[in-house]
Amino acid sequence: MTQDPLGPPVWVLADPRAGTAAQALGIAERLGVEFRVIGLQWGTLARLPIAWPSLAGLTAAVRAEVRPPWPRLTLSAGRRSAPVARWLGRQGARTVHCMRPGFGAAEFDLLVIGAHDRPQPAPNLLEILGACHRMSPARLAAARAEWAALAGMPSPRVALLVGGPVRAEGMRSETAADIGRQVAGMAGSVLATTSRRTGAAASEALSAALAERPHRLFRWGEGGANPYAGFLAWADAVVVTGDSVSMLSEALATAAPVFIADPGGLGPRHGRLRDSLVAAGQARMLGEGMFGRSPLDESARVAAAIRARGWGVTEPGAGAK
Repeated sequence: MTQDPLGPPVWVLADPRAGTAAQALGIAERLGVEFRVIGLQWGTLARLPIAWPSLAGLTAAVRAEVRPPWPRLTLSAGRRSAPVARWLGRQGARTVHCMRPGFGAAEFDLLVIGAHDRPQPAPNLLEILGACHRMSPARLAAARAEWAALAGMPSPRVALLVGGPVRAEGMRSETAADIGRQVAGMAGSVLATTSRRTGAAASEALSAALAERPHRLFRWGEGGANPYAGFLAWADAVVVTGDSVSMLSEALATAAPVFIADPGGLGPRHGRLRDSLVAAGQARMLGEGMFGRSPLDESARVAAAIRARGWGVTEPGAGAK
């Protein structure tokens, strides 16, 4: 891949929240062109709803990084990054935004919004299932090679991705134990990982529930290499708690059947996500029978839609600057 003399043609506006940034990064990585990542940091004004194209929500240090040559395309995600993307649109960039932007929806060249967010029909809308992410076929293949030792775990290997109730103080221990017992009953071995929302008590309860089944449990904050992608790459089935749009979407990148576990209650938005995935035949509820499905690759679909529109991003190759 040759470098563009005018600088990377694509800029990724990377929100500080990893799951939000991954939506824009996942599309960029699938485009096959050089891209620049601008790590966004928010100043005081970002707390306010900014209804106009502006850099006002950024810290002074990040504003200093936003300088020409301007990109031909910007990729962004999340409400706070939307005014920045719209400002770059005024400099001539095409704008692709993931999630609801808050204000100025009609100004974006392409809006990528999950069906669970119930977007209103619009000429610039591309509705997807779940969310875009970085768990590409290439990344899964690399993880399968890196974590080849997992092949020795008894089949069927069930990856268990545990989150916790949204905006709650950890999952109830009883809920974690119940999920663990259900998964142990369907598995030859369990490849489990917890998240920040799980909590220490629920993690201990999960560990106890899995004790009599061959398993690996990677706890949130544990040191060493994170086997998350390896668990997905080697899974014969995946169980995900329904509180995480990111984990559910990444699980769907595999060819394994995906089952949704109740983390102790789902709000309306996550309930709609569950319903949309089940209705599409991409997931079932934990406790239902095994089924076949094909991998879902919405990041690639969005990238293909961008390339089909031209927008100066048709070169092969990939990279970040």
